[in-house]
Amino acid sequence: MQFRHTLIDVTPLRSSPPFRRLWAGQALSVLGSQMTLVAVLLQVWQMTKSTTWTGAVGLAQAIPLTALGLFAGSLVDRVDRRRFYLLTTSGQAVCSLLLALQGFLGHLPAAGVLGLVALQSCFVAGGGPASRTFIPHLLPEHQLAAGLALRRIAFQGAMLFGPASAGLIVGGLGAGVCYLIDALTFVAAFYGAFGLPRMKPGDEPARPGLRGVLDGLAFLARTPVIRGALLTDLATTVLSMPISLFPLVNAERFGGDPRTLGLFLTAVAVGGVAASLFSGTFTRCARPGVVMLAGSATWGAALTLFGLSPDPWVALAFLVLAGAADTVSVVSRSTVVQTHTPHALLGRVSAAEQIVGQAGPDLGNMRGGLVADATSGAAALVSGGLLCLGAVAAVGATTADLRGPLVARSATPLAGPENPVPRPDRPA
Repeated sequence: MQFRHTLIDVTPLRSSPPFRRLWAGQALSVLGSQMTLVAVLLQVWQMTKSTTWTGAVGLAQAIPLTALGLFAGSLVDRVDRRRFYLLTTSGQAVCSLLLALQGFLGHLPAAGVLGLVALQSCFVAGGGPASRTFIPHLLPEHQLAAGLALRRIAFQGAMLFGPASAGLIVGGLGAGVCYLIDALTFVAAFYGAFGLPRMKPGDEPARPGLRGVLDGLAFLARTPVIRGALLTDLATTVLSMPISLFPLVNAERFGGDPRTLGLFLTAVAVGGVAASLFSGTFTRCARPGVVMLAGSATWGAALTLFGLSPDPWVALAFLVLAGAADTVSVVSRSTVVQTHTPHALLGRVSAAEQIVGQAGPDLGNMRGGLVADATSGAAALVSGGLLCLGAVAAVGATTADLRGPLVARSATPLAGPENPVPRPDRPA
């Protein structure tokens, strides 16, 4: 393989102007969202000095996503997805402006701040599944994995620079400025969204209400390859998510040095960015399910070795490896899910994927904390990593479709004649 083929494939940015605008707009918007998350945590901590309240920030985000996600996904499959995305993005922008207003005025209690966070998460519950349906619509299937890798590197870049920027801004100028910057980044998101073509639901839109949700769940139940992909994601998050253990492991093994603790999340993000930069090594693979299983197993093994390592620098190296493996797994999983899902069901399946991606880490961090309280941080990490390896092996052994090559969608594309879906033999 030539060296240039190991690097991230930027062909989607060159071949599809709508995708290029969407990617740039969402990259800036995600950066603003990461800044807001840190600003909320800092503001709530300053008001309450309570870890219970700061922990409630995650719940304020997760509960609306979980409660509304499947119904929002069903709605995405019934309406013009572009228009729905514009509506939900507008709602998120308004919430950011309200956060900025209270940040400048400083009179809203912590519960009110969390209420705004929860309201914004309600719009994310709809906008997230809608945005996940765009890439299969804008790119031919042979560029899908590359497009997902580009989306992933934008997220990892935001993880690297967003929190650090937010800390500096909140410390120097206040939380209100941070929220205002986030609100302004939605201008870029609107720029990307307005360049999208119309995306009507097609000839067979989702049935309204609970019936549409049940149709989506029935599809997940009868499609082993997608069910296996989501179960693999749950295995890597619920069984082995390490973030809640970082402070304890840092105190137990590395003397509690704050500088070491600060490097833990950075190491995970560095690994993710590195894997994205060299994503050509796996996005061109004809068997993304096998790549996903290998990435998930590597994640579990790396966290096991992190838990066993007494040397802080070697431990950080294993976290870099875990971050890289996570990116490989996430990109490959999304490729499997979006390739095997008919366009008419993309909203509901994307909503399920978003719920798994949101709830899984929260449950995993809770599991890790409970195990660590009963044993130790190292024991929680090692046991979680080994459980992850076992679960991934079980899913791989029982889901033959995950080990096979990609197959084309079997359903009619979403778009009509006036808005064709690109194919491998017809450039976007």
